[in-house]
Amino acid sequence: MAKIGSSIFDSAFYARTLAKWARVARLARASDLAALRRQRLRARQLKAHLDELIHVADERLALPLVGSSSFPKPHNADWAWRPELWRGPLPKPGISSVQTRSMLGDEVTLFHDCAYSELTLRQLRNLREEDLAPYGLRMDVFRFDGSFLSLVLDLPTDGVTGLKKSHLVRMDAIIELEKPIEIFARLNIKNGPNTEQLVRELPMNAPQVTVEFDLAYSNLNERRVESAWIDLIFEGPEMNEVTLRDLTFSRRPRAQI
Repeated sequence: MAKIGSSIFDSAFYARTLAKWARVARLARASDLAALRRQRLRARQLKAHLDELIHVADERLALPLVGSSSFPKPHNADWAWRPELWRGPLPKPGISSVQTRSMLGDEVTLFHDCAYSELTLRQLRNLREEDLAPYGLRMDVFRFDGSFLSLVLDLPTDGVTGLKKSHLVRMDAIIELEKPIEIFARLNIKNGPNTEQLVRELPMNAPQVTVEFDLAYSNLNERRVESAWIDLIFEGPEMNEVTLRDLTFSRRPRAQI
């Protein structure tokens, strides 16, 4: 009986709240400015929570039905991560005439030196049966008069905490190209005044590619690690469509001999 009463109360409260905000919106053009200012503040506070709920709900309910954080990883991995762009819908799903240092979401930044940008970035929904990531990223490049083009992803704090020279950092990607180009991945690790850089060329003989960065070959100062990021560098990208269906990262301690 308590559950039935609670359900009826919740429904009635929701109906009253919905009716209240519908009325506020309907009368907004005639409201006095002081009241309108208070209503705007409350609406923005409410919208922030609603946007968060919608983002999480869309992420959990999105196709593919498998969990958005589910992907193959080494059995002894001590950290694994799929960036937000590939997990759930972004509030702003695309950008045209993308300027350098433009961000799509909170983790992906595009860098280039074009005098005039004919680049577009947009998030797309993955619907193929073989896709594990609910979303992907498509980059269209038309005329390109620059000398470099790169996508930069900042690695989260938990991927950097405890990072050691004994770690292997792995990147897995599913990439579709309209025409073949060379793509390089560069791992950057800021430690104190120095930044260690390890570069790998992506083997583009298949859509699904894997590269590993062995930190044993770096001069990493483990006690001073501050942050890390990945550059995806595209060589000769003009008149091409690049689709990153999935992008995941993991790390594991290398085997001790």
